[in-house]
Amino acid sequence: MSRILKFTRFSVRDLIATAAPTILLIAAVCAVAYLLVDPAPPRKVSLSTGQENSAYENIGKRYAAAMRKHGIAVTLQPSLGSQENLLRLNRGETDIAFVQSGSTDQAEAERKGLISLGSLFTEPLWLFLREEKEISQLTQLRGMKINLGPEGSGVPRLFRQVLDVNGVEPSELQIGMLENTPATVELLEGRIDGLVFSSAPDAPLVQMLLQTPGIRLFDFAQAEAYTRRLPFLSHVVLPRGIVDLGRDLPAKDYQLIAPTATLVAREDLHPALIDLFVQAASNIHGGAGWFQQQGQFPSARYTEIPVAPEAAKFYKDGAPFLQRYMNFWLANFLDRMWVLVVAFGALLLPLSRVLPPLYVWRIRSRVYRWYGQLRTVEQALDEAPADARRAVYTEQLERLNEIEERVNQISIPLSFAEELYGLRSHINFVRQRILSRMEASAESA
Repeated sequence: MSRILKFTRFSVRDLIATAAPTILLIAAVCAVAYLLVDPAPPRKVSLSTGQENSAYENIGKRYAAAMRKHGIAVTLQPSLGSQENLLRLNRGETDIAFVQSGSTDQAEAERKGLISLGSLFTEPLWLFLREEKEISQLTQLRGMKINLGPEGSGVPRLFRQVLDVNGVEPSELQIGMLENTPATVELLEGRIDGLVFSSAPDAPLVQMLLQTPGIRLFDFAQAEAYTRRLPFLSHVVLPRGIVDLGRDLPAKDYQLIAPTATLVAREDLHPALIDLFVQAASNIHGGAGWFQQQGQFPSARYTEIPVAPEAAKFYKDGAPFLQRYMNFWLANFLDRMWVLVVAFGALLLPLSRVLPPLYVWRIRSRVYRWYGQLRTVEQALDEAPADARRAVYTEQLERLNEIEERVNQISIPLSFAEELYGLRSHINFVRQRILSRMEASAESA
């Protein structure tokens, strides 16, 4: 039994030794494919947000918290707003950014390699005025001090378009370029007549100004007409009492015009990160809000920037199958395994035909190499000189005994035992030849 176990153990070792070069080759190819063909997603990403106390800033923090759960560190980059975010994307200074609809067009976005991860929410154009200013038409803003914010925010460009369809030149207003927070202070102190910014309703400044005595919101009574003249705008309604039902704030419905906030990235962003950000967007923006119904956002609609294929697939089919049931990194690893399977299959099929013959050759070579030794012994017998034949026969007999002793130490699988016993019988055959020649030599002497 111990002999059988010994044979079996060595056969496994021989199989491993034979397959080792093949296994190493396959492992090396798979490793190269894993690292180069489809690299793992980075663990750090930058997100350009917006001004202090803006909706972009607050929402950026929510994205960072959501991504942190999956081991992705998000670096938040404050900015003046949409236009600066676009500039950073074009320069490669950020990976993802919040961009307002109407900030660019499809041709320019494609040319600069930008993709949309979907529209997130409507962000109305808020025009807050001092209460004593009785304004019902934008043409009445002529000569007033109105803060539009810095150029990088995107609001100046948007509001100039709104003024243009009203036949008002920006030069007819006293335009301020303060950021939202200091501009709000100026409005409350009465040093400016109004301020304009575009933001989601949950932005702290919006909430505060909607409840501040002496400040009123401009009602875009012609909102539907604006959406026909400027197609990137939507008509939304701020319902009566939505701010505070008990105090009836606001005291009436307000008609507003609203661009859409879009999550925009560079086209070289890793597909797995696109999946993860879109899933985060669904959790953050998927609920009902002041201006949206449950499930209306995020969406592949309302954006002039081409939607990334991964994002479009999510909006159609939901999250990737594996990510619905397991950790992001494990799901991503398994999703990338198809590369390894292809590489493994491409090598395994041809090499599997080579391994069996190599294994057989390795085992049989332990037996066959001794036939060379036997041939040497026989050759020495045939070439022995007449006057020294007895000494040669004795020497080769001793050599044959050594060969036999070493052959007896050979361990091979039982399936190859026939070759081993054949070798032993051939050794005995050569021994009989030597003994017969020694007897003949003795008789002749």
